[in-house]
Amino acid sequence: MKKTHFLVSMLALVIFSGCRSNDENDNETPRQQEVHNKTVNVTNHDGRPFSTGNGSGSVAGKFVAGPGGSVLMQGFYWDVPEGGTWWNTVKDKLTAWSDSGIGAVWLPPASKAQNGAYSMGYDPTDYYDFGNFNQNGSIETRFGSRTELEALITKAHTENMQVYADIVINHNSGGQSQANPFTGTNTWTDFSGVASGKFQRSYNDFYKNSYGNNDEGAFGGFPDLCHANPYVQDWLWGRDDSVGKYYKNVMKFDGWRFDYVKGFGPWVVNSWNSNVGGFSVGELWDSNVNTLEWWANNANSSVFDFAAYYKMDEAFDNGNLNALNDDMMWKRNPYKAVTFVANHDTDVIYNKMPAYAYILTHEGYPTIFYRDYEEWLNKERLNNLIWIHNNKATGTTSILYTDNDEYIARRNGYNGNPGLVVYINTSSNWQERWVETNWSSKQIKDFTGGSSWYPTTQGDKWVKIQCPPNSYSIWSLNQ
Repeated sequence: MKKTHFLVSMLALVIFSGCRSNDENDNETPRQQEVHNKTVNVTNHDGRPFSTGNGSGSVAGKFVAGPGGSVLMQGFYWDVPEGGTWWNTVKDKLTAWSDSGIGAVWLPPASKAQNGAYSMGYDPTDYYDFGNFNQNGSIETRFGSRTELEALITKAHTENMQVYADIVINHNSGGQSQANPFTGTNTWTDFSGVASGKFQRSYNDFYKNSYGNNDEGAFGGFPDLCHANPYVQDWLWGRDDSVGKYYKNVMKFDGWRFDYVKGFGPWVVNSWNSNVGGFSVGELWDSNVNTLEWWANNANSSVFDFAAYYKMDEAFDNGNLNALNDDMMWKRNPYKAVTFVANHDTDVIYNKMPAYAYILTHEGYPTIFYRDYEEWLNKERLNNLIWIHNNKATGTTSILYTDNDEYIARRNGYNGNPGLVVYINTSSNWQERWVETNWSSKQIKDFTGGSSWYPTTQGDKWVKIQCPPNSYSIWSLNQ
């Protein structure tokens, strides 16, 4: 689940810092929100922080949702440093991320995998070993100890941030060899010796077995976990000490990123969500928006918007902003769409800043990739976009204009929040356009600082705005 990353260098601009918006979905987990100087527990149905429309970015180092909602940080990349330091690395960044308006962090698979201290976690052996048992050649995982993981989660909650666990339940690795009557050979399916003593498995818990020959898909030659087996269901989400409930109630994770959901039916995630709760998003690596929508509805879960991802690549790397008119998951159901520009598996978009301007001004739940934020792109520009997202990106979306190198869209505002107009220009020249806004006879400004104009909209809400070359501008009321 690895890929090659493209290093991008961008021009630095002096700009503002900030936050953004969203609304609701399905599974609840309490969050802290400041409302009229009182703190109350309020959530969206998807477990993400809800805002009543008066929110600021961050108060005293704690994340507070703005009217636009929250932003997710992918808190790792492929092959993060070995040596058990990663949990502490992430923990030390949480306050700064909270200050910037990031409301949740997605962590890599946290339990012990076959390659022990060298594994990125996608070859799971013992779901209950978080770096506290001596097995697979180490006590700690690649990322650190259980104590360090728990300290990270506690720190995130202190910052009013949620923590999402990467859940790998399609396949397992690291079992011992055993005779398998369903294959007539030996298979590596004996997990009776897992150090935690929990969720011990044998050949009948993997395909092929008494429940059938296969399910929706195996991965990489690993033993394919059989979700049709009631024993497996019970240990994954049913019993009080099931994997899901242990992660939520003991380890205190708030939500789930389900790995390789093409490998099993959406009913599996639906059952997990019904029994365990919390925010969830599935990695359904498919650009077909019909497939994404079908899976999200049947899984009762959000899904990564791969349709938008590949359209952004076409738009920003191949000189065709008209591609942004095409269908995407966030257009079908923004409450179930998690948008992204890069992740640990795939990083094909080269022209990343306009792509981030796109996802942080449009509907959906936007994700920021760790290396983009901490290493490769201009952090001040990203913080400015996060602020705009959290404070201005509200309401439905109307596309106002597109051609090969210009794209203009309007967020129509919600519950008293004015919304915004975003102008993306991939040409080498300044561009200007007349557009229809949400505002009559009001002064507006570009909240990125790229334009020095302070135009006043006409009585019919039309106004001329501009955009720098190879950049973007984002306009809203000057207030």
